[in-house]
Amino acid sequence: MLDDASSQVILSATAGPLPAGSAGAVRALADRAAAADGVPPLSEQPLLWLSAPEAPVVHLHATVGGALVGYAQLDVGTQSSTKAELVVDPEHRRTGVGRALLTRALAETSVVPGRTLRVWAHGDLPAARRFAEDQGMAVVRELLQMRVDLTTRPASTPALPTGVTVRAFEPGRDEDAWRRVNSRAFAHHPEQGRMTSADLRARESEPWFDPAGFLLAERDGILLGSVWTKVHPAGEHGADPVGEIYVVGVDPDAQGLGLGRALTALGLNHLAARGLGAAILYTGAENTVAVHTYERAGFVRSAVDVMFGSDTPSSPAGVTMGA
Repeated sequence: MLDDASSQVILSATAGPLPAGSAGAVRALADRAAAADGVPPLSEQPLLWLSAPEAPVVHLHATVGGALVGYAQLDVGTQSSTKAELVVDPEHRRTGVGRALLTRALAETSVVPGRTLRVWAHGDLPAARRFAEDQGMAVVRELLQMRVDLTTRPASTPALPTGVTVRAFEPGRDEDAWRRVNSRAFAHHPEQGRMTSADLRARESEPWFDPAGFLLAERDGILLGSVWTKVHPAGEHGADPVGEIYVVGVDPDAQGLGLGRALTALGLNHLAARGLGAAILYTGAENTVAVHTYERAGFVRSAVDVMFGSDTPSSPAGVTMGA
């Protein structure tokens, strides 16, 4: 039962794409939270899934007086766990909104027996840590953001394996081949390995998409790997625009050739040629091999996102809410 401070909070749950007005309200809410916290509360995928017809998600809305004050998106695309991201309006925090969203998320998760709830917290903010601890949720995964200074990075021309050539991605031609290699390269990755044709098309429709920065490595016309870069506008990761090594994927049959290292260098060369002063990438903290590889390439750890959860399957009736 909610306390008096949050008694006027109304929760609703919907599936499928949100109407344009509702999606806009979520984005505006996320912008207010980002301005207050210095880090976006929702990652790229949930924002794309706001309006995606095929998205395997449940949308939770918390309103007060008809105004959206909290939102959570639940990725229910797997039977083993629900992955959630949530945001609360800065002016309505510590009033029970976050607690109400989490309680409903636990209830939605428990629809599938044995399924567990995992919640991402971007930026690893102290308030998010305290809230998770109050709910008995521990850190179960860390996603590192790593950054490199492109202005001091020496230019390089990486050596490619014998017979390998690199060209730019061609929309309308390369989607199927890229998705096949991506699925193989990230077969055990909880998010990247699940990218669908609709997910890829959604990214191609984003303002940041530039096929010139999406490089494919081939041998005899067969795709072996790729590096996909992205440019973030000023304000997203500091005062200046920042590049990103968005995805580096190598087919398992082509691993061991040094192709991933070469593709990363080519991606950084492309971003530097665009006049960007820095580039970032994301990698799981548990992937120590990748972390060490990126450190050798000049990257340093710059931020971290954490996932909270419990090994105990979700059960709304035993959860203690204290925030």
